[in-house]
Amino acid sequence: MAKGNIGVTSDNIFPVIKKFLYSDHEIFLRELVSNAVDATQKLKTLSSVGEAKGELGDLRVRVLIDKNKKTLTVQDHGIGMTAEEVDKYINQIAFSGAEEFVNKYKDNAAAIIGHFGLGFYSAFMVSDKVEIFSQSYREDAKAVHWACEGNPEYVMEDTIKADRGTDIVLHINDEFAQYLEDSTVEGLLRKYCKFLPVEIAFGKKKEWKDGKQVETDEDNIINNVNPAWMRKPADLTEDDYKAFYHELYPNQFDEPLFHIHLNVDYPFHLTGILYFPRIKNNMDVHRNKIQLYCNQVFVTDEVEKIVPQYLTLLHGVIDSPDIPLNVSRSYLQSDNNVKKISGHITKKVADKLAELYKNDREDFERKWDDIKLFIQFGMLSDDKFYDRAIGFALMRNLDGKYFTFDEYKEHTREAQTDKNGDLVLLYTQDANANYPYIERAKAKGYDVLVMDGELDVHAMSQLEQKSMPEPGTDDNGKKGAVRFVRVDSDTIENLIRKEDAAADTYSDEQKEGVRKAFEALLPKTDQLNYYVNCEAVAADALPVFLTQNEWMRRMKEMSAHQQGMAFYGNMPDSYILVVNTAHPLVQELIGKMTSEEVEEVVDKKEGEQTVQETVKKTVYTLAGEDERLRQLLDIALLAAGKLQGEALSKFVNRSVSLLG
Repeated sequence: MAKGNIGVTSDNIFPVIKKFLYSDHEIFLRELVSNAVDATQKLKTLSSVGEAKGELGDLRVRVLIDKNKKTLTVQDHGIGMTAEEVDKYINQIAFSGAEEFVNKYKDNAAAIIGHFGLGFYSAFMVSDKVEIFSQSYREDAKAVHWACEGNPEYVMEDTIKADRGTDIVLHINDEFAQYLEDSTVEGLLRKYCKFLPVEIAFGKKKEWKDGKQVETDEDNIINNVNPAWMRKPADLTEDDYKAFYHELYPNQFDEPLFHIHLNVDYPFHLTGILYFPRIKNNMDVHRNKIQLYCNQVFVTDEVEKIVPQYLTLLHGVIDSPDIPLNVSRSYLQSDNNVKKISGHITKKVADKLAELYKNDREDFERKWDDIKLFIQFGMLSDDKFYDRAIGFALMRNLDGKYFTFDEYKEHTREAQTDKNGDLVLLYTQDANANYPYIERAKAKGYDVLVMDGELDVHAMSQLEQKSMPEPGTDDNGKKGAVRFVRVDSDTIENLIRKEDAAADTYSDEQKEGVRKAFEALLPKTDQLNYYVNCEAVAADALPVFLTQNEWMRRMKEMSAHQQGMAFYGNMPDSYILVVNTAHPLVQELIGKMTSEEVEEVVDKKEGEQTVQETVKKTVYTLAGEDERLRQLLDIALLAAGKLQGEALSKFVNRSVSLLG
């Protein structure tokens, strides 16, 4: 029997490991099982080249719990270790000193293990004592027993072991008794080891018998050793891809729309399968569904720092040995291989979408509403993705027809170019709410888009910005920009101004009287601001209606998703009440207006003295206080969904009265 001290430059390795790896202590099982799988794979390789003699036998890695002894054992039948190898790989740990070690890595538990190759020593995070029983594959090698109680001292001696391979026995600390529970251990194995290339057995399968579950003689195999992403695409059917999707996400009942199989050997190694789920209007629910693996060992499903943020809306698996297993996500973000992999995935996703669009546009259009959010998110996040996606990103009009941006510009250019040469693209977010405005636009031969998606406002702003022409010309050789405007944001005549506005025959005093008359009747609220504007729209347009400024409304909507725009989100909504002075009803009301001069006493400050001064004001009133004034206002509020409660009840009663 030999005794000694583990070869480290500090006596404090075990307190350091236990203290600074505490937050990630569950990864000990991943590390130990991964080591066992590596030992098994090495044996297979040596056997294939004739260096390991004899039958390989049972190569399953087994995880065993003994609650009475409070032990958890990871057992393999791989290459095993001699006493010399235990001394080399277990007893000698090279690192530069505890102080530097702690200061550099204290906030990054995973990096400690990965950087210093301390995978085995992660066992001491949860154990009072760790033992190794190992029998090398080498002929005439003696079995070895090694034991350590969480300090630099160890014991190593010859022993007798019947089978080739290594048993790692953890004497679990009482503080971590959960790792002696079957459900906890099986959960960790399924999380970290679900797709390891060697079968992992944990306990026995159970079946129902006589009204209860009983164990069978069959091993309970945790993992799928040959997952779909490790197989050749030519060997997989669509059903295979769908089955693997549900293996990854057993609680996901929707079928994926389509998939991308990644298989790259140069300049880096990358395999994986990415799925496009059906994405509606809640991005957060669907994030963190990509699982990152390194040689089939699960690393993380928090990949936001590894792949572009918009790719986190996809589901699936990425596996690369070029992505370090145990380093921080901040390190991954700056790693050159990770950047290359991220760029490649982006390109493959864009290429797949372009291929689907080109090969079967009709099917692509059917799927558009389910993938629109992802594509818009990508275009807003990544200029390179925008450049690739602009050719297949679609928009839909009220007739249900789909267009690319370039197609739609050509579709509307002749009718919807205003007198300044700007192309005005009309849209609605609610066709029912905007129905009167839409009908007015259609009557003039204009087309209206449906832009009711979560990111549509941002996407429109991006398209406007990207479409800004060079001074004097745009990409079609015509002067003018492209503007999106909601169909209810102004009168249709003003939205697409074809000629100068018609002259108004009413005096400023008369229009001011109309403005004040309506203003006095408008509801007063902190959440809404109303402004009255008199304008000769058209005789056949509505007499009074509400509009909402495009820019301010868009800023408020964008503030819901964009940091730094909270100022706009906190502002009250503003509406303009347009009084159409060209309408006969309004003209009749104006004709009934009378003016009168009233005296008003105001305070005026002269030096330190405040004196009162009488001034005369001209006020226009409606003769007889015509109820039609209130009725017209309420119709405008009702059409915009702003007439509620008592005001709505009064409107209904007044309508009945006027009909009588």
